[in-house]
Amino acid sequence: MSDVGTDNWVFKVYYYCLQVHGIPLNGSTIGTLENGVDLCPQVDELVPEKNGVVWESIQHVYSTEEFKTRAIDWLGGAVRIPTETFDDMGDVTEPIWEKFFPLHDYLKDSFPLLYFTSCASHSNLELTKVNTYGLLYVWKGSDSALMPLLLAAHQDVVPVSETTINEWQHPPFSGYFDGESLWGHGSCDDKSGLIRIMSAIESMLENGFKPTRTVVIASGFDEEVSGIRGASSLATEMIERFGENAFAMLLDKGSGYGEVYGRVIAVPAIAEKGTLNVQIKVTSPGGHSSLPPPHTSIGMLAELLVQYEKNPFETHLTRGSPTYRNAQCMAQYAPGVSSSLKEHMLHAEHCDEALRAAQEELFKDRTFMSLVGTTQAIDLVDGGVKVNALPEQAWAIVNHRISTESSIAATKVRNIELLKSLANNFNLSYTAFGSYVSNEDAPSYGALTLSTAFGDGLEPAPVTPSGEDAALFRLLSGTIKAAYNSHINISGSDAIIVSPGIMSGNTDTRFYWKLTDHIFRYGHLEAAGSLLFNSPLFVLVAIEGCSSCVGAFTDVAFNAATSPIITAV
Repeated sequence: MSDVGTDNWVFKVYYYCLQVHGIPLNGSTIGTLENGVDLCPQVDELVPEKNGVVWESIQHVYSTEEFKTRAIDWLGGAVRIPTETFDDMGDVTEPIWEKFFPLHDYLKDSFPLLYFTSCASHSNLELTKVNTYGLLYVWKGSDSALMPLLLAAHQDVVPVSETTINEWQHPPFSGYFDGESLWGHGSCDDKSGLIRIMSAIESMLENGFKPTRTVVIASGFDEEVSGIRGASSLATEMIERFGENAFAMLLDKGSGYGEVYGRVIAVPAIAEKGTLNVQIKVTSPGGHSSLPPPHTSIGMLAELLVQYEKNPFETHLTRGSPTYRNAQCMAQYAPGVSSSLKEHMLHAEHCDEALRAAQEELFKDRTFMSLVGTTQAIDLVDGGVKVNALPEQAWAIVNHRISTESSIAATKVRNIELLKSLANNFNLSYTAFGSYVSNEDAPSYGALTLSTAFGDGLEPAPVTPSGEDAALFRLLSGTIKAAYNSHINISGSDAIIVSPGIMSGNTDTRFYWKLTDHIFRYGHLEAAGSLLFNSPLFVLVAIEGCSSCVGAFTDVAFNAATSPIITAV
């Protein structure tokens, strides 16, 4: 820690900690980042120790122009098959779901070894179709005592608005390759993930690789509309066949890597926020607008919504959370992080004042702040039927993304408490989530009702272990480093830093919590230049980076089968 005067604010912030925890200013106990404190432990690159000849052969294949052409063809062909899902598609027996059959045929034609069955009826991979369109592949390993590896990706894509098709730079299902990037719906989310997995398995089969550890591929078909038909059915099937907690680890779609404050950092997500949609509905007597009351249903609803806008959830950075761990890694390794934040994070583990100071600086970035706490967004509103008729009801829906340190129950309680005063002021009877908040027999002018919308909500995902003794996180970290190094033809462990992080959205993994405690959401795509999420009209993936992703999935399969890090799992 640099020398500071006693009137300096930083000194005052830490002085209390130094007194209470006995931490000397010269850093001999905690030290500085340069003096040995390891806020973000790293592992060495993890190159497969067994099957080395096969692995090196595959790595050579991935570096060739021939493979790049195959990757373009594989992904482009999948993108050209529209597999949009909508909220109102009904049961899988409806004809609208048949759009997935052409994709299934395409996969079978494109990856012949993956589907190959010998004359003795022995298949390289065993395929089971679950709930008609879910795909469950099992690549049996030679050692049944080892827990299987589970890889996941979904087949569906979000809908394309017909009104925007003319605005697309390239047609949404063109699979157009411009010499660097492949364009089209699904090229990022998530046909690229499915094709990367299939490409990796096909390439390993072509090179004679036989897994020691069983590899399972689960591909749902309605992830974009909650996964209740696809991943939910696949989860039930896998629990019946393999049992609960039967898998060593799960790898599904997620974040990638990119330069952050001057350092390349990969951020596999070890958690997902929960979600809850709350409908706020106000009802009051109707009538003619020429004789209005002081407040209409719409007016009262507006005041209630202002209460939300004025009172966001309190957000606090907590030790051990995925976002805290991510901040530690940035502080230790990213040269562009301010010296003050480095100092705060250095002491935050032991000092509440330092933690609050770090929080204040980190929360200047609203994106980071949103990843930490429970959020609220008023996304839907409706009310009234005619300009001269008083609205008998009005409603809005608030979408919450729930912090990993919170719960659905806590989020509901906060909603209830937030609106109590206004419900009383407007003389509204108040019912929330099926229970009376106000006296049910008291006279009232109207009613305020809170209820869940679009399902009962989703609790935050369990947090995957990621500490120094977390073998599976170490395996993934070492694999990421090896895949990154192989792609740019370097060696060593310092070129890329691996940090735990969090997903703000939700994936099919929500249905797989009972299968393993080790769930990772990571895609190994370069964030800068490979993915463009800024507009739904520009969806593309850089093929150069995509080849690296195939290598990453290959390395995961190799390392999961042979690495001493998890030989006991």
